[in-house]
Amino acid sequence: MSQAPELILASTSRYRRALLERLRLPFRCVAPEVEEVQLAGESVESMSARLARAKALAVAARHPGALVIGSDQAASLAGRALGKPGERDRAIEQLARCSGQRVIFHTAVCLIGPGKREAGAMDTTVVRFRRLERGEIERYVDAESPLDCAGSFKCEGLGISLFEGVDSEDPTALVGLPLIALCRLLREAGIALP
Repeated sequence: MSQAPELILASTSRYRRALLERLRLPFRCVAPEVEEVQLAGESVESMSARLARAKALAVAARHPGALVIGSDQAASLAGRALGKPGERDRAIEQLARCSGQRVIFHTAVCLIGPGKREAGAMDTTVVRFRRLERGEIERYVDAESPLDCAGSFKCEGLGISLFEGVDSEDPTALVGLPLIALCRLLREAGIALP
């Protein structure tokens, strides 16, 4: 019986790490060192898929015997990408633009195994924001400091209070790693899951 390859998450995201820990598989995290930029004329969905693959490929090149998971999430409002705000004022401005709107989150996952065997999946989640007052946006940002989150919220925390609804096939995708799709990809790669 052959031993399963080492599992590596090509990410330094604490959110993705916490999600992958749910599967109770041994893994380690390796920084992919991939520049996360949108190319000219590239759709938000295409960008997410490209970056998930690029992250997995970058780590797989350094660890050729491993099974590498790359993931990327990109949010769009009216077809334009919403990045991670990085600072309080940008988070407030971003949430003000999202007020009363539908924001689409594209969360891609790519699995690359030994021999460059590759598989991927994409989850699309639509978040419907309720109308938000400036004061409640400021209170939310100050309470949860979602500065490292696309869309400026943490749905697994207080951010859920900003929504009217969420349309998704996989609630973990909105946090940053679509576990339902990843479990399917892992099973197809021969990894035993409960």
